[in-house]
Amino acid sequence: MSSKPTRDASIVGRRMRERREALALAQEIVGVSIGLDESCARNRISRYELGVHEPPLNTMKLLAHVLQVPLPYFYCENEDIARLLLALHALPAKRCRERVGAFLRQI
Repeated sequence: MSSKPTRDASIVGRRMRERREALALAQEIVGVSIGLDESCARNRISRYELGVHEPPLNTMKLLAHVLQVPLPYFYCENEDIARLLLALHALPAKRCRERVGAFLRQI
């Protein structure tokens, strides 16, 4: 784990916080939902959101599930692409494949 905030960690943290707040979830609830002990859950999620620590990949997978986003959403630097990832993730799998296929045929 990194002890210094990095550009990627700040993107990850910012996206985590934005999504958590959009779902109206407390840091403690998110932390407990990914298996953290209740006594440290809020503090750990806060450190991830602030970019103090970067969560390991397995933790990010759990966070993506709890926050209902695809894993790449956390790492995407382009805001438009991040919004597109969220929109595609919200679609049923068949409809998502259709939309992506239609888009790829256009380019």
